[in-house]
Amino acid sequence: MSERTALRTAPLRARAEIDLAALRSNVRALRAHAPGAAVMAVVKSEAYGHGAVPCARAAVAAGASWLGTATPEEALALRAAGLPGRIMCWLWTPGGPWREAVEADLDVSVSGMWALRELVAAARLADRPARVQLKADTGLGRNGCQPGADWSELVREALRAEAEGLLRVTGLWSHFACADEPGHPSVAAQLRLFREMVADAERQGVRPEVRHIANSPATLTLPESHFDLVRTGIATYGISPSPELGTPADFGLRPVMTLSASMALVKHVPGGHGVSYGHGYVTPGATTLGLVPLGYADGIPRHASSAGPVLIEGKWRTIAGRVAMDQFVVDLGGDEPAPGAEAVLFGPGDRGEPTAEDWAQAAGTIAYEIVTRIGTRVPRVYVHEDQDG
Repeated sequence: MSERTALRTAPLRARAEIDLAALRSNVRALRAHAPGAAVMAVVKSEAYGHGAVPCARAAVAAGASWLGTATPEEALALRAAGLPGRIMCWLWTPGGPWREAVEADLDVSVSGMWALRELVAAARLADRPARVQLKADTGLGRNGCQPGADWSELVREALRAEAEGLLRVTGLWSHFACADEPGHPSVAAQLRLFREMVADAERQGVRPEVRHIANSPATLTLPESHFDLVRTGIATYGISPSPELGTPADFGLRPVMTLSASMALVKHVPGGHGVSYGHGYVTPGATTLGLVPLGYADGIPRHASSAGPVLIEGKWRTIAGRVAMDQFVVDLGGDEPAPGAEAVLFGPGDRGEPTAEDWAQAAGTIAYEIVTRIGTRVPRVYVHEDQDG
């Protein structure tokens, strides 16, 4: 019996089930939303907590022609796992693994002159041209080159290095600040500035393979932003980038992760019994308490204390009191599920279970954070790896 098969059959303290058939379906749906553009499946931060390598393979199988990561180390790990094709990474610091990235045939993002100089030096050492994408800051205010003289200088120096055979400018790109807020004035302003900065680069002689600015919300709602490539992050995993835009089902998406645990203990307690640290919850009367063996060390947000929802034997329960490092308690109201009974924290919602968005609302955060923060103590169990379910 393989280790993965054993994981599926042996009882587990907790598990994050990853439905790769749902992921493949999501990629196909996203391709349909942007029929004129290629799709980059963003698998940074272990594919938003889902597992980078299995999710990358599933995304490519469903037609994603690019993969995206934040750090070069993440991109290099994909290459080491045998992922072929185009992989882009964009979060660099001085002294980063430029030569390794060039030798691994990665597309690397450059936002300023220091990075371009380090990349050119690495290309010389590697004795092969680097693939570089120039990032424009069109208004997000994070990475990216400022418009005007800075951008023109970066483009000019990149073209000089290209003429020397040291690099190839493969792309021009940027990132939206507020695409998840329909009608926000910054969206149109950023789109306009991106077109201007692309036009400036092309006037100077850049011939990019791809121009891209669309993230998940723009892919789903802003066709004029699709250009040659769309970068889909959270939507790849079946989560809506914003409740205001619509539910996953509204966009033909299905959540990929289901998080569950085995009940560790069920016991009777009297009324007036304090529960968990600080006694933030006191039983209003005689009841049963259930212990769920997941806590903030596993990524369960402490901010969801006394608020996080859980499905146990067909009933929604709410965390009673404070989330601890390794566990939390629910008031079962007299019900007595057996130890080992399944407690479902979130999933697609098909069985009436909470969703990641429900947890986001309970914790005062976004669903991106809920799935991404689930830690390595929780095994990922992959289902429908080779077929649609």
